[in-house]
Amino acid sequence: MAESAPYTAERVTRDGIDVIRLYDAGSKTEVLIAPSYGNNSYQMTVNGKPVFWEPAPSIADLKAKPNFGGNPFLAPWANRLSEDAFYANGVKFKLQPELNNFKHDGNGKPIHGLLAYATEWEVVGLKTGADSAEATSRLDFGKYPKYLAQFPFNHVIEMTYRLHGSELQVVTSIENRAVDPMPLSIGFHPYFQITDAPRDEWTVHVAAREHVMLSDVLIPTGKREPVTLADPVSMRGSQLDDVFTGLVRGADGLAEFWVKGKSQQISVVYGPTYQVAVVYAPPGRNFICFEPMTGLTNAMNLNQQGLYPELQSVPAGKKWTESFWIRATGY
Repeated sequence: MAESAPYTAERVTRDGIDVIRLYDAGSKTEVLIAPSYGNNSYQMTVNGKPVFWEPAPSIADLKAKPNFGGNPFLAPWANRLSEDAFYANGVKFKLQPELNNFKHDGNGKPIHGLLAYATEWEVVGLKTGADSAEATSRLDFGKYPKYLAQFPFNHVIEMTYRLHGSELQVVTSIENRAVDPMPLSIGFHPYFQITDAPRDEWTVHVAAREHVMLSDVLIPTGKREPVTLADPVSMRGSQLDDVFTGLVRGADGLAEFWVKGKSQQISVVYGPTYQVAVVYAPPGRNFICFEPMTGLTNAMNLNQQGLYPELQSVPAGKKWTESFWIRATGY
């Protein structure tokens, strides 16, 4: 379609890959989404400057050699499980590694679910208005035996990316079509970069009261401690690979994490049912991840052990919907 002011939502081709382009002419913000690559909003720029960190120069390179960057979706479990199995409604379900549709981490723990690179997303709507552009895609999980064999809950996922100025809203809905409650242990793993200052000059705000204690294989122990980080914390000589809960929220129920350089600031704002934040900023790497999660790492198994009563679920026949927002300012 021809570009019209101020908002555009269109199908385009990048490096031979079909993608969705959202654009706001007023703020000069562009978002590129690859439905066939996990429905990842793999690129976001404001005034030509990157907001997301990307591990490869093109979407074709990413598809040829999948790697995390942009905004990966983690489902039906986020981060790690403690074993090749999970509990749901008191029943233990064993994963089937021979299907080769999930990965293990360096400690042999199942990690990041099944859908980070899923090709089965279908674009079901593009929309522009006076104040936004959006794209909606759907993945019918229950249609695919290879997914149901690992997570036997028939459900449909819809994801809408909505661009308003230099703010990107990510809306996720999960409709449970199974006859039992479906445990909700999903999340996102977005990667961000600040380009107007070196990493040592970045400052970070962590909007949380509780730090989750992890084992030596990065599984929560069930214990928590107060957050003792400076506010803001300087990234000079610092690294983060931590799980936080007890998020600090405003009267609107939202919690805001941010990283700031000289003038650039990227905020990630968590909706009320994103109850956990993983913050990942490894040493020597020019990115930081603020990861919205519905629950702790290994939430389903911790719940079975009586160590995580906050596990959420989607009742049979019902739908869960939540948002998080990415705000880029100072560009």
